[in-house]
Amino acid sequence: MGADQMWRTSTGKGVTVAVLDTGVDDSLPELRDQVLDGRDFSSKPKGTSNDTDGHGTDMAAVIAGTGRSGGVQGLAPGVKVLPVKIGAGREFGDSTPTFLKAIRYALDRGARIINFSSNYTGYLSESARKRLQQGVDEVNSRGALIFAGTGNDGDSSNPVGYPSSLPGAIGVASVDQSGTVSKFSTHGSQVSLAAPGEGIPGHCKSGGGWCEQGGTSHATAITSASAALIWSAHPKWTANQVLRVMMQTTSKPKGGVPSEYIGYGIIRPGQVLLDGKGDPGAADVNPLFPKYEPGKASAASPSSPPKPVRSPTTPNAQGDTPAASPAEGDGGDGNTLIYVGVGVAAVLALGGGGLAWARQRRRV
Repeated sequence: MGADQMWRTSTGKGVTVAVLDTGVDDSLPELRDQVLDGRDFSSKPKGTSNDTDGHGTDMAAVIAGTGRSGGVQGLAPGVKVLPVKIGAGREFGDSTPTFLKAIRYALDRGARIINFSSNYTGYLSESARKRLQQGVDEVNSRGALIFAGTGNDGDSSNPVGYPSSLPGAIGVASVDQSGTVSKFSTHGSQVSLAAPGEGIPGHCKSGGGWCEQGGTSHATAITSASAALIWSAHPKWTANQVLRVMMQTTSKPKGGVPSEYIGYGIIRPGQVLLDGKGDPGAADVNPLFPKYEPGKASAASPSSPPKPVRSPTTPNAQGDTPAASPAEGDGGDGNTLIYVGVGVAAVLALGGGGLAWARQRRRV
């Protein structure tokens, strides 16, 4: 998929990506020397390297794995991962103060990209929602980017979640290897970008070996890694400029833009790194939320406000299931839908070694 060519231009060196998740097991060969000292903000702290869930570890490997000793080869092997452990729960409850503390810690440690491969649904009090918004605002006001998964309930109740639906957060949806939106990918006005989120190798939770994984979590990690590659190659660009060229160089959706299924399109970092495409434009204008002012009430997107949060058990209305169709290419060259860095099987590959591949699907 051309990742080896892309790495001649950029590996993500010099960029720190904070992984707000369940911790990162930095003893794995592919993550050795890739992970900084972080902090455990979970309710029962045992250290960031204690990842009993495995989710955060898999996200870190997708982003920055080196492929060493048969481990997962990530998209941005020059990146340093900052593990910020916030627990394994899938609902916020009263943990929004933890989210805010974690965000501030990551920014204080120099993270330029926040990877939040989770999507919380259900009821949130107004005070809790405001804390989440405050965290997203601080990311933007301090010149960083936050990518958040939109969720995996697109083929059921399709609930709107947090923080992906908040102004300033960049919601990421999932597509398969052909560029077709994943049936499970939650859709709506909160979707900003899309990336592959199916058929990705990860560590089996039990029994060793490798398992096929998928979800908007992985799509988010691939998007964070792509942003890191671009930012490393253009260190003087601002967060707004990095995001702008990512939006400009996507494989655009059919029909109107943004699409509720893939937003402004499927990311293609090689268009920027190899072909020199994209105009960074204004340094201080958010291309996704042009009226957004961190800390002030603003529209969630240029075209539509966020949908009200729904219970994850609320079924979709009849006919609300997405019609899966591939995005259309820009026709400018031979680079196909996803181009480089996101061909999953080729790029996020196992770096050799004799471990068994288990086709055990795990969507996260």
